[in-house]
Amino acid sequence: MEKATERQKILLRHLNPIPSSSSSSINHEPSLLSSVNCVAELSPMAAFGDDIVIVAAYRTAICKAKRGGFKDTRPDDLLASVLKAVVERTSLDPSEVGDIVVGTVIAPGSQRAMECRVAAYFAGFPDSVPIRTVNRQCSSGLQAVADIAASIRAGYYDIGIGAGVESMSTDHIPGGGFNSTNPRAQDFPGARDCLLPMGITSENVAERFGVTREEQDMAAVESHKRAAAAIASGKLKDEIVPVATKIVDPETKAEKAIVVSVDDGVRPNSNMADLAKLKTVFKPDGSTTAGNASQISDGAGAVLLMKRSLAMKKGLPILGVFRSFAVTGVDPAVMGVGPAYAIPAAAKLAGLNISDIDLFEINEAFASQYVYCCKKLELDMEKVNVNGGAIAFGHPLGATGARCVATLLNEMKRRGKDCRYGVISMCIGTGMGAAAVFERGDSADYLSNARVANGNGH
Repeated sequence: MEKATERQKILLRHLNPIPSSSSSSINHEPSLLSSVNCVAELSPMAAFGDDIVIVAAYRTAICKAKRGGFKDTRPDDLLASVLKAVVERTSLDPSEVGDIVVGTVIAPGSQRAMECRVAAYFAGFPDSVPIRTVNRQCSSGLQAVADIAASIRAGYYDIGIGAGVESMSTDHIPGGGFNSTNPRAQDFPGARDCLLPMGITSENVAERFGVTREEQDMAAVESHKRAAAAIASGKLKDEIVPVATKIVDPETKAEKAIVVSVDDGVRPNSNMADLAKLKTVFKPDGSTTAGNASQISDGAGAVLLMKRSLAMKKGLPILGVFRSFAVTGVDPAVMGVGPAYAIPAAAKLAGLNISDIDLFEINEAFASQYVYCCKKLELDMEKVNVNGGAIAFGHPLGATGARCVATLLNEMKRRGKDCRYGVISMCIGTGMGAAAVFERGDSADYLSNARVANGNGH
């Protein structure tokens, strides 16, 4: 109870900061024992109605590229499945959507932009609903959600969808896909390091910050263990949209109709002994292996956002509140450290300390950077990736951020009142980190309801 009360104080101070000029006056804090009164007195209470909220967040299963359930599924079909789900499951008129922003990374931009528009038609959106793509590499799906939140807050439209899609079966290009690079990059250390293979940056993190092979393998085993437990318990069913598709036999070319509804990259029997046998991939004397790095994968996700006042008017459940978003730059040679800088920045923007965060989803691009960031921030590992991470599920680059929103908010909903704030974060190629803070959807609803009951409207 004391912990919850303190968090309510933090939120109220954030919404109604006391001006510095009043510091000499009587020190007061809003009474939390009488929520109706304190709500009525708060001058910026419109902030509750203006909160940007998530009313739906769904994803496909995440499948192994080239070998998994989506190896023969086109990216527009993947995206269409989640776009359709967020509209149908909320009974929203698709014509009300002001914009759709889709995070995606590997495919040529103009090609993927057209595929996303096609996907919107597949999902039943009318001509009037626009769509665009965004590419901030591994944070693209989260960036899409943040872009929608910012546009709603700016008043450009009332409802939007932030999504992500990646078909690494279709688009994966060995070596990163560079056709050519500017020779001048070699004269600028930062520019030169932007071109490093991601695996080398993983090795750099491990070497520079002393992350051992054993620590990395332990993190991988734990990721698979938690993911397998989440699947076995049925925890992930609420966030996954089953996709009817086909799979083609590589030898006979025979097509078979299937429904994909379970992540297929998870290895329940992963163990330290087996991982220790794997050879390093990027450096002979390194520590990054195929077993302690994220898998290349196929998948999609979509998140429906609007203002709280509109969600309440429509009678839609509020799954989460978008509280803050931050992107920070770091040394490209150790790009994986990004979350260690982005998470504190996002927490500060939300008026919170890292100790206030109850749950974390941190993308496991490589175990080296994941372990380092958690140690650097001194995180309680019982709060981090509680249902496994990208080492187990896979990392469909542009979709990962949207996938994490669905995973985080559904887990926060399950945990209830003891889980108020959650963070999503990931490192970004070329040296960046992104993070966003979310609040559990019903945690502040009693304040909104009290305000309505008090006659102030919403």
